[in-house]
Amino acid sequence: MPGTRERKGVRPMDYVRRNVWELGGDWADEVLWYARGVAAMKAKPLADPTSWRFYAGMHGFNQARWVELGYLSASDQPPTQAQLTQFWRQCQHGSWYFLPWHRGYVLAFEANIRAVVQAQGGPSDWALPYWDYFGTDQAALPPAFASPDWPDGVGDNPLFVSQRYGPNGDGDVFVPLDQVNLAALGDPNYTGVSGGGSPGFGGVDTGFSHGGPVHGGIETQPHDWVHGLVGGQDVQSPFTVGAMADPRTAGLDPIFWLHHTNIDRLWAAWNASSPGHTDPTQSTWLQGPASIGEREFCAPMPDGSTWVYTPGEMTDLDALDYTYEDITPTGVPPLPPVQDMAGSGVGGRAGLPGDRVPGDQVPADEAGGGAAVPEETNVELVGANDEAVPVGAAPVSSRVRLDPRARRRVADSHAGAGEADTEATPVAPDRVFLNLENVRGQSDATAFSVYVGVGDDEDPADHPELLAGSIAPFGVTQASDADDEHGGEGLTFVLEITEIVDRMPLAEGLDVDDLPVRIVPRRPVGPEGELEIGRISVFRQGR
Repeated sequence: MPGTRERKGVRPMDYVRRNVWELGGDWADEVLWYARGVAAMKAKPLADPTSWRFYAGMHGFNQARWVELGYLSASDQPPTQAQLTQFWRQCQHGSWYFLPWHRGYVLAFEANIRAVVQAQGGPSDWALPYWDYFGTDQAALPPAFASPDWPDGVGDNPLFVSQRYGPNGDGDVFVPLDQVNLAALGDPNYTGVSGGGSPGFGGVDTGFSHGGPVHGGIETQPHDWVHGLVGGQDVQSPFTVGAMADPRTAGLDPIFWLHHTNIDRLWAAWNASSPGHTDPTQSTWLQGPASIGEREFCAPMPDGSTWVYTPGEMTDLDALDYTYEDITPTGVPPLPPVQDMAGSGVGGRAGLPGDRVPGDQVPADEAGGGAAVPEETNVELVGANDEAVPVGAAPVSSRVRLDPRARRRVADSHAGAGEADTEATPVAPDRVFLNLENVRGQSDATAFSVYVGVGDDEDPADHPELLAGSIAPFGVTQASDADDEHGGEGLTFVLEITEIVDRMPLAEGLDVDDLPVRIVPRRPVGPEGELEIGRISVFRQGR
């Protein structure tokens, strides 16, 4: 496997990934050697399995987008069909394989860069840095990636990508800390419920999922948001989207890898932050989708071999011979763990079938991803709106009609919160989730905030306490394609609104027939890029 070295009874020094902002200079050795490695991979033809573009195609590919960004021409010889089938369009999104697949992908890429570094006389222990955008004064794009020049002033810096437009579309690339968070680190379970509740930290139980509709907590925030913020969309041409903002082109941007080393670091931080933060133990996760007859996870190595790996082999950094300089989350603290009715919490967002009616209970086979969900946990639809909601340039409102019986169960749960059950165990209130189902559109770089309980005559900016969260629909274009593996059903987002409900009449048992929801675009798009939310619904998760 990548990074494995002979131990001879004594453990060698790990490959250590360090914070790119704390290496001692804009062009510190780790960054300079990375640039040289990237340049060497970019010089190889597309069909070479160890080339820059081949590795990008493993994450995702769309011919029109690659041509648009200048990464594909008629003279390029494509990989063989066998190579495409084995390696390309392999990334896992909207899946509990999201974290382990990307860990192996980054390890293999790192090994390829390291081979170039060593061949050019560089350090044998070179490792990828990580970009901790949450660190103090570290939210800006690292300087070596922002300049078209090498440190000697000569152009053609391979780390520079002109198709990075940033959060304001003007080419100033940074991560606004008011738009990202580490709330996912508070999720006690790797996998939780689907069908209206929460899929937990790592995602929902799936098979091979190149672009699933339901993202786990850490994939939602900060992963998706950073992709959209860095790639952005050109303010001069609103339909020109940066490479990082689209999963089909993201691997073409060198900053992609430093973003993903940070996401990988946050997985390590989640594992280390609590003895209860454990990865799935189901054989289908440990052995991966190949164990159920689907595609295996694999990557081309610098010696010409193919490395095949499973999620179970990705859980131990010590065994993989690498570590991080620091796995302590910085800057924006995570939210505290939230406990469900049986004392095991879940968080994040989830998808749900669109044909449920208020009061429906979610069947057991849709309510959980294995042992993460207690048997006594129920997920119930409390209410939904009546029609699809367009999201364009201006704020838009909708109202979620609430079922009286389901609403009463939420109210009773919150009224009795903290009381002991028959086994003298304190009972937590229901958790409540706002679901934005079947979001479709053609703009991966847009974003919008969602407020709950703000009336039509009120300014959402005056009610930050009613902000349910913000959505960055990374992958929505692909998910909206009728030829997509999920039939163009779009993406589904879930925002937990338990604390908001605690402050509203819904929890107090008053006569509330519906719940106002306000959608406020953060980066508006024109009519051609307009999004549509298929349905807005509210679910309760509890006993």
